[in-house]
Amino acid sequence: MDQRKDEVTRRPLYVYDLPADILSTLTPKEDAEPEQESIPPPTDTPTTEERAESVAGSNACSLCGMKFHTVEDQRGHVRSDLHGYNLKQRIRGAKPVSENDFEKLVGDLNESLSGSDSSDSEDDEAGEPRKETTLSALLKKQAAISSQGNEEDEFTPKKKKRGSGKAPLLWFTTPTLPENTYLGIYRAIFTNTEQGKEASILDIIQKKQLTPKPQQKIATDSSNGVPLPETYSGPHIFLCMIGGGHFAAMIVSLTPRQTKSSASGPLSREATVLAHKTFHRYTTRRKQGGAQSANDSAKGAAHSAGSSLRRYNEQALTDEVRLLLQEWKGMIDTSELIFIRATGNTNRRTLFGPYDSQVLRQNDPRIRGFPFSTRRATQNELMRSFVELTRVKVISVDLEAIAAAQLAASESAKESAAQKAAKQSTTAAPKRSEEEETALLHTSQIQALIRRSKLPALLSYLKSNSLSPNFLFQPHEQNHHAPDPLHLSASQNSAPLVTGLLVKGGADPTVLNGDGKTAFELAGDRATRDAFRVSRSELGESAWDWEAARIPAALSKLEADARAATERKEEAAKETERRKAETERLKEEGPKVVDAPIGKGQGRGRMIALAKTAQEKREEEARGLTPEQRMRLERERRARAAEERMKGRG
Repeated sequence: MDQRKDEVTRRPLYVYDLPADILSTLTPKEDAEPEQESIPPPTDTPTTEERAESVAGSNACSLCGMKFHTVEDQRGHVRSDLHGYNLKQRIRGAKPVSENDFEKLVGDLNESLSGSDSSDSEDDEAGEPRKETTLSALLKKQAAISSQGNEEDEFTPKKKKRGSGKAPLLWFTTPTLPENTYLGIYRAIFTNTEQGKEASILDIIQKKQLTPKPQQKIATDSSNGVPLPETYSGPHIFLCMIGGGHFAAMIVSLTPRQTKSSASGPLSREATVLAHKTFHRYTTRRKQGGAQSANDSAKGAAHSAGSSLRRYNEQALTDEVRLLLQEWKGMIDTSELIFIRATGNTNRRTLFGPYDSQVLRQNDPRIRGFPFSTRRATQNELMRSFVELTRVKVISVDLEAIAAAQLAASESAKESAAQKAAKQSTTAAPKRSEEEETALLHTSQIQALIRRSKLPALLSYLKSNSLSPNFLFQPHEQNHHAPDPLHLSASQNSAPLVTGLLVKGGADPTVLNGDGKTAFELAGDRATRDAFRVSRSELGESAWDWEAARIPAALSKLEADARAATERKEEAAKETERRKAETERLKEEGPKVVDAPIGKGQGRGRMIALAKTAQEKREEEARGLTPEQRMRLERERRARAAEERMKGRG
């Protein structure tokens, strides 16, 4: 049996061409109920540790416990959501999940990946938001459940779920393979009528078997290149993906291709593609995501060169897709099944209309979605999806190891819960009294008024709440540098607040902070220090112990204003002299050019000088404008730049 299992796993099994010994002995798994959510049931699901021990060699993933037949499959797995989710699980200290558990988690998420099939530059060009991937949607959903205090395990399926609620895979056993080895087939490849006859599912699988045929040249119509009706007379399916300006469609024959040998190889080499087509149009907003039509519906129509181009491309893509569907109408109408991935209202309207000569209709019983995560709409992704749909899943389960792991996990969960409860009981913050809560409220209100320089409101707040002008902020540890309103006003360099608190509020300037400094010693500019001296002059020498407050000799307001005016005049004269000297230097020497390095960067210095000059010009143009006028000016500049780029490409 082990030898037979090695032969089966060496080359993927094709649902429509199963070996005779397996097909004749295939039986449904007894405890796999049709309505059960887990795939396979939890009692038969191999743990990650068990799967990791069973994989070996270079074509394997020890994190997810999976083997791969080819290097391409392994690379695709590394870029998949399953691998990314397990990495997140390891970072959080949680256990990785199996492929079946992950499919269960994303069962009701109608998301798709912005693919790994193309370069980063193409991703930016398409403007597809990576934040909208299936993985990010799943993580956000789990975070929301956790924040609501849901104590249920994240791998427990929802009781109420959209759709039929059936597991995406049907599981079977066969005595041809070792015990506890199971074969899984996607439920989606069966029609609705066939799924309703689960008692005779084995007979249906036997009827689906097709005899391999040699490769034949596909005859096409010379006018449009569409295959002739005799070419697609056999069983075939239609696959289609659209999103982010990308469209891919494919007609694949289900009849396996006859090969010269039974050597191992991917199923894609034996698939016969009757027709395929891909389109791409620039329809999404760069680095912002979302279609232009969606942005217009939410915020109104934008008036820029880029928005006009994206609107044109959206309509062009819609016309191209509908024309292709009309040309393929004969093949689509005769398809056994239709697999479609179209997220968003715009993409669904492109396919399902309504419009004249409509080909696809939403009520078609053949239509179904892909029961797994998909990436960007490309021909390679469609072929990968076809192989995934028609490949038989083979897993081995060690029941003893699973039972031991479940027992260990249960004990570990109990210990963690006990430790968490003990930690919470010891680290719980003591409940504040009503007086402490009131003091915290006054602290936040007074500090906010001071930071916004609201002197009348501050004095009114202190008076209405009967608070001392030397009110001490709470908690003391966090406000040791500025413990009262006067210290905070001085540290903020707010001269009006200092004068108001001293003269009108009656604040005590001799109070020391946690560092042993008075409010005057926290002042950072001359205007604030002068405010203390002016207040000393207005209040008189007998009001406070000014020496203890460390405030210098009194200064009248007239003297302070005169000195401030003199300083302003001196600064203005210096600025005038500087501008005059700079003007004379420019007349004699010209613009200053930074020294440039030798070689390729010899003109870099001049470019830096020119760029700086251009920046100064832009600042001068925007000077004196309101924020709305500046935004309008910036949009006009970007539009002109976009038009110049389009002219250059033309």
